[in-house]
Amino acid sequence: MLISKAPDLTYSRAYINGPCLTHPKARRQLVENDSRQFYIYPTKMLTSRALIRGLQSSLWRSVCSTSALQGSHSKVVDVIDCSVPQYNNRLDTPLPDRPFVKHDQLSAEQKKLKEKEKASWKSLSKEEQLALYRMTFELTYPEMRKGSDEWKTVLGGVFFFMGFTGLLVWWQRVYVFGDVPHTLSDEWVEKQTQRMIDMRINPVNGFASQWDYEKKQWK
Repeated sequence: MLISKAPDLTYSRAYINGPCLTHPKARRQLVENDSRQFYIYPTKMLTSRALIRGLQSSLWRSVCSTSALQGSHSKVVDVIDCSVPQYNNRLDTPLPDRPFVKHDQLSAEQKKLKEKEKASWKSLSKEEQLALYRMTFELTYPEMRKGSDEWKTVLGGVFFFMGFTGLLVWWQRVYVFGDVPHTLSDEWVEKQTQRMIDMRINPVNGFASQWDYEKKQWK
């Protein structure tokens, strides 16, 4: 820094003592210009750094406030503990790992029915037997094998998008696309084919190899 400043100071002193700047105002202006040369750029750098830090801090605050707001409005999701037995309706698992209704979730009537279950099943009615079954299993095998009507929704969605696509293509054909190019007409294609035959395009294994030039017909 000392080596770079010395030539500037020498030049400024020589210029001040010269005949061109003998007036005090001119000397004062030159000294101010020299001081600006040394101090204006560090000031700008400090200002820009402070501005960048302020923008970074404001951006970080907005991100933190947004994440906190999203966290406060998020829904509570039940977490399944896979380390304990789970109940699943599966055709290949006739006996799940645990009953459908846990013991601590039984109501007063269900607890009485469970005590009655310990006696003879002949004393139980069909409704009570069905209630005991529903406490152990959620669905029966016929209910699990029964198909759903979800295919109707899927098929309806497919038809809807196909119809919308057809309407879009029709609209483009009528109002967007222009006329068919004349090069696609039968007459033009015939002339183009004859031109390719005359030019013997790909005579080995390509287009012209399929044309018999002696009989003037396709092989």
